[in-house]
Amino acid sequence: MTSPPPRVRVAASVIRRHPSPALLVFDQPAFPEAGTQVHAGGVAPGEDPERAVLREVADETGLRGARVVRRVAVDGRPHPEAGRPRLTTCLLLDAPPDGPAEWEHRVRGDGGDAGMRFVCRFAPLRLAYPLADAQGAHLRRVDPRWAAPGEAAGRADEARLLS
Repeated sequence: MTSPPPRVRVAASVIRRHPSPALLVFDQPAFPEAGTQVHAGGVAPGEDPERAVLREVADETGLRGARVVRRVAVDGRPHPEAGRPRLTTCLLLDAPPDGPAEWEHRVRGDGGDAGMRFVCRFAPLRLAYPLADAQGAHLRRVDPRWAAPGEAAGRADEARLLS
């Protein structure tokens, strides 16, 4: 029996640089067990990761004007609960220089996230605690001081570094 192809995804590390570095994270009041996360989602057929990550960030936060800086890693870890294969391109983005430090956003449209409420905020870097699904692990590849204490950068067989 062959395994299904991996779900192709992107994950966004959106950084606000001033007054001090902070990472855009969110919580879902309807699903507190999901933990604090960064914005991530699927890549449509024929869509490049840079376009997909900007779409996901805008859809899930309402934030416009983020800028892709670079790809950081490609992470091959399976879904933590379902075990389904995934291939996630982790990207570093700069947040627009103005805007709120925290806000709520309800997803519009007819996609799978439609109607979901996200409570978004910029968490100071160094993260105080690991994010759900080790989503902050690749921050160490951008700046070693940013990852949460004790959060590993990922095993070599799970992630391919990009420069």
